[in-house]
Amino acid sequence: MVDRHHWEQWQRSWDRQQEWYLPDREERFRVMLDVVEAVTGPAPRVLDLACGTGSITERLFARLPGATGVGVDQDPALMTIARGVLGEDERFTLVTADLKDPRWADALPPGPFDAVVTATALHWLPATALVRLFGDLAGLLRPGGVFLNADHMPDPAVPLLNTAERALRHGRQEREKAEGVLDWESWWLAAAADPLLAEQVAARNRIYGSHADGESHPAGWHTERLREAGFAEAGVAWRSVTDALVAAVR
Repeated sequence: MVDRHHWEQWQRSWDRQQEWYLPDREERFRVMLDVVEAVTGPAPRVLDLACGTGSITERLFARLPGATGVGVDQDPALMTIARGVLGEDERFTLVTADLKDPRWADALPPGPFDAVVTATALHWLPATALVRLFGDLAGLLRPGGVFLNADHMPDPAVPLLNTAERALRHGRQEREKAEGVLDWESWWLAAAADPLLAEQVAARNRIYGSHADGESHPAGWHTERLREAGFAEAGVAWRSVTDALVAAVR
């Protein structure tokens, strides 16, 4: 049996790789969980959408020990890490499903949920699939429940700020990479070299193919689509120059 410490090391490694792209990642998680607690109370039932290694759920349980969580993903490698870190926690259920499949929610345990959370994931979906997903989520949340999506949501109305942010980010990334921080490609090469992950990484590559940037939309696009999908209200709970956390109440 693999020691849990092995998977915790991979979890920390994943977090650091993500922070190379998103230095304010922990801040958006903090605000996300602030909203979850404020809207749902101390013991919510939370759906972690495209949960990856379980980064959000891990922080949810530390913040709100009375919470329960269902994680959904289809990445075999990241789900192996999530299972290694959280799989023995009775509060956690891990489900394999493809969010592009209109019937993805059939794989979930019965609802409803108090909150749905996701980060840096939904930009992978085409706009038509994302709009359909918003409608699915409205049906999975209880009345008064909340959906929180932290993702890349650039504002095209501020090109000078976007250019300045890009220059600052690239300078920081170059310094950190020289210090040994792994970027996306390097992290996956390292994962493929681990005998305990190699098979899952190969399976993941067959599912996703090569890395791409995905399809991003401004925060206003998200809030409008969420209201159209049946949410009572939607707004921005946090943002940086290029990213935002959108919150929508059912």
